[in-house]
Amino acid sequence: MKSLVIATSNPHKVEEIGAVLGQLGIQCLPLGDAGIPEPEEDGATFEENARIKAVAYAKALGRTVLADDSGLEVDALGGAPGVHSAYYAGKGGARAERDAANNAKLLKALEGVADERRTARFVCVLCIARPDGTILAESRGTFDGAIGHAPRGANGFGYDPLLVLPDGRTSAELSSEEKNARSHRGNALRLLVPKLRG
Repeated sequence: MKSLVIATSNPHKVEEIGAVLGQLGIQCLPLGDAGIPEPEEDGATFEENARIKAVAYAKALGRTVLADDSGLEVDALGGAPGVHSAYYAGKGGARAERDAANNAKLLKALEGVADERRTARFVCVLCIARPDGTILAESRGTFDGAIGHAPRGANGFGYDPLLVLPDGRTSAELSSEEKNARSHRGNALRLLVPKLRG
């Protein structure tokens, strides 16, 4: 496999995935404006949504496609926002506006929750589908921490400024290299690599 289409409109995800798979000699191509309608992610789990995306885009493009579904699980909220992480506060606005609204809603939901009950994790499920829709490989990675009381850090996106890691920094305070080495997406990619080699 020389190349993969990464089924996302998020350039940050393409960069993170490309940084790992590029070491295997796999070129990661952005989805771009292929004119393909985005499939409805109506799965109940990250795994189901990743499969929906990978299969739909692989068949439509006639290419091998890697799709991910990722989000934040907060224990005090019963695993929410979970599969609804990207649109937790609604679907309107640009990505940066949605990120800010999602973070504000999460902090509001956790008002008065003690620090020891604010445990959370990022989850990333990766799925690679062939052009005929068969699943080539899947993996799941997590990145554990706790939800802070205010956003910190300028690196990353989404809920990165709120996930406080055991060393006291937020995910958004890590360098790109540190994040790739430790993150849910990095962990999922490292679990995927042996399957691709095999």
